[in-house]
Amino acid sequence: MNTINKPKEFNHSRRGFLGNAAVILAAAELATIGSADAQSGTARPQEVPPIKPGTNTSFASMKQINAGLLSVGYAEAGPADGPAVILLHGWPYDIYSFVDVAPLLASAGYRVIVPYLRGYGTTRFLSGETMRNAQQSTVALDIIALMDALKIQTAIVAGFDWGARTADVMAVLWPERCKAIVSVSGYLISSPAGNQAPWPPEPAFLFWYQYYFSTPVGKAGYAKYLDQFNKFIWHQASPKWNFDDATYDRTAASFNNPDHVDIVMHDYRWRLGLADGERKYDDLEKRLAALPAITVPAITMEGDSNGAIHAPSAAYRTKFSGKYEYRLITGGVGHNLPQEAPQAFAQAVIDASGY
Repeated sequence: MNTINKPKEFNHSRRGFLGNAAVILAAAELATIGSADAQSGTARPQEVPPIKPGTNTSFASMKQINAGLLSVGYAEAGPADGPAVILLHGWPYDIYSFVDVAPLLASAGYRVIVPYLRGYGTTRFLSGETMRNAQQSTVALDIIALMDALKIQTAIVAGFDWGARTADVMAVLWPERCKAIVSVSGYLISSPAGNQAPWPPEPAFLFWYQYYFSTPVGKAGYAKYLDQFNKFIWHQASPKWNFDDATYDRTAASFNNPDHVDIVMHDYRWRLGLADGERKYDDLEKRLAALPAITVPAITMEGDSNGAIHAPSAAYRTKFSGKYEYRLITGGVGHNLPQEAPQAFAQAVIDASGY
């Protein structure tokens, strides 16, 4: 799950260890879908048909390709000559967050690419000497390298959690490669320096796992209790999502990646300034640390029952200077929005492609 830079901007969502959650949202956000920031009169290019979440349990085509520092495992759907869409997952999730989204977009004519991020599934480092680094610029560079390997010049980039952060980073550093983005929970770019501000008690509690991961016992505990840990996070982040064991188990298989624990530890330690990144990415991180505005067309989204800490949409509105829309998805939708509300997520991708 992701962090946001400034504690004072947080919408503090309380959730206890027994899954008790209540999300406090600004009154301006109390609408099913839509925002005052939406462009008036914009017709949706195509309506996504209804789908029951969990309709699909597998991808039709799984592939592997060398790209940059990695051999990337990915699902692909849709026509090879269709407009490209790249769907990016977060922690502790994987490509199955998009198992219902991908066929919706494919049937609408899009070429859909759903990669395992570094440390997940069949994605592997090509060299044992490569640092197991998860700082925000490196994950984004992985996706640029994947686009280059697949000969995709521009794409709609859409994701949640680490995937939303990666879409934001790509839109800032390589806007020419992003036709538009869809970002769950909005603007997620941060920096180790920016994350040094102390938290009030409630958001500090919600980030308990970050502090746990900063210790040797936290790393050992995550490795030892991997499935229990991540299933607990699923319940915590999506308190109203009644997923079954089979749904969880499909994703849990991706955590058996040999680099998974190291990548997760580095991600959260780096954010807090407790682990170094690589000096070769310093210039990129310096640009990101300035928290520049995203200029490409964007739709940001939120579930009304997101149990992970997140900012109200007003807190990051000024970070999107291009065509922009915010959507609140109601009905008990939590942090894993694409899997819990695939129709709404697919619709956002299609609508963003028309901007």
